[in-house]
This record gives sequence, structure tokens and C-alpha cells, in this order.
Amino acid sequence: MGVEIVDEGVRVAPAPPLRGLVGWYSGYRQRGVPAGLHRGLPSPWLTLILTLDEPLTITAHPNPGDAPGDYLTLLGGLHLTPALIDMPGRQSGVQVALSPLGARVLLGLPAGELAGIDVHADEVLGAGVREVHERLRAAGDWTARFRVVDDWLLRRTTRDERAAVPTQVAGAWRRLLASGGRLRVERLAAESGFSDRHLRNRFRAEIGLTPKAAARVIRFDLARRRLAARPARPDLAGLAADCGYADQSHLDREFAALASCTPSGWLAQEFRNIQSGHHPPARP
Repeated sequence: MGVEIVDEGVRVAPAPPLRGLVGWYSGYRQRGVPAGLHRGLPSPWLTLILTLDEPLTITAHPNPGDAPGDYLTLLGGLHLTPALIDMPGRQSGVQVALSPLGARVLLGLPAGELAGIDVHADEVLGAGVREVHERLRAAGDWTARFRVVDDWLLRRTTRDERAAVPTQVAGAWRRLLASGGRLRVERLAAESGFSDRHLRNRFRAEIGLTPKAAARVIRFDLARRRLAARPARPDLAGLAADCGYADQSHLDREFAALASCTPSGWLAQEFRNIQSGHHPPARP
């Protein structure tokens, strides 16, 4: 008798009060699928993962000084190099995409303190994350699991105005996102009322990247999501032009720097996940 194949992927929006702080929840469960290596690529979102059945095995972190390890819960900041995740044919959990603007409100610290690193989530969130982890594992279906996460994050939300990201930094981040990473740093600084240097320092402390690095990540994230939307017929030259790269060679260099592989190599490695819906859809 063969092994039953399970390949579930569900994505939903968070509760309305969390929108703007959280992008989405992604639930996944796979069994009996081919083993492989998954690349956790740079993106404009912090990552919170709560596993269900087995720990998450990180074989290489964005920070090369961090040792490989197993994680029941994981929290990671913005980064410029991929994490490598072992996929032995089974994995399950809920991933929460957290906006850097939500870090102070939901995590109790600026996103800059998590820049480039992965940690066990309870190191930041304390015993509460272990409790919600157990409740999540006891829930009977995806609707119930997402409700558990909603309830937990809503309880964590602070309305203390001192926890808000400074207005100038929040505005600069939103403008970068809206531009697809194409807005020049000089213009961003001028619109914020800060000098280039002051904006760079405040931005890095709050978001975790400089404005220039953040623009690269936003542009790259948009490109790889649009690539994932048409994996069977990729038009790399057109994609490069649409996403603000000088040419296809520029796109290839950015993939080499931020993904440690070519666009075609990434598609080949991730094709099953893309087809199963385990990658977020491209933003317009």
C-alpha cells in the first residue's frame, strides 16, 4: 500500500483590526511529497512560523554565523540572503507575514532588532507563544487554527502611541512599497523631511534595512512573485522591464545576490510549492 499524499495550502487575511500590521496567514501541510530544499527568500515581511506536527529544520540561516537547528516556532526579521529549509517530504504549520510597521505593536520591539536573524519565537514572545502553539496543534481545521492566531495577536496588540513607528519612517516605508521599490532614496528623504543620513539611520533601526536595501528587497519580491504567477512561460526580459531592472542581466544579478540562484533555478526548485499555492500571490 502506497504512502498517502497530502498537499494542503490555505491562505487567508487576518482579522480586520490586524490588517496593516499583518499581511496574511498561510497554512500548509504536506506528507509523502518529494524531499527537497526550500529557499526562504528576502521579502518585505517578517516571518513567524508556528509548526503543527514536526519542527522546522533550518540548514542555513541568513546570518551565516547562526548554527543550523530545529524550530517548533520561528521568528525572523528582514534579510538580504536566503534561509535554506530542509523539506524531508513532510512539513506542516502556519506562517504569519508580519509588516515591519507591526513589530512594535505585536512583538514589543522594532523590526530592526530582528534584522538578518532567525530566533526561536519564545525568545521574543515568551511563554505565550508556547501556549498558542499548543492551542494551534489542538485545533481541528484551518478555520479554527487561523482563529487561534487571530485571537492571540489581537490580545498582543498594544494601543500605546509610544509603540508606533515614527510617522516619517512609516510614511517612507509605505511610499517605497507603493512604488515597487523604485522610489529614489534622495526623494524619499526629501519627502520625509529628514536628511539622507538621518532617514537611513532611523529606517534601519525601525525596519531592519536601509532604504536602499529595502528598495532592492521590495523590487526583488515583486519580481519573484510575478515570476511565480507564470512559472510555465517565464518572460525574464519582460519581467525585468516591468519591475524596474535595467535589463535581464540586472535581474539575474539580483537573483544571484538575494536568492543565491538564477530565476530559472529558483523556479525549478520551487515549482511544486508554486503549483500548490504555497507562495503568496504577486502584488499588483
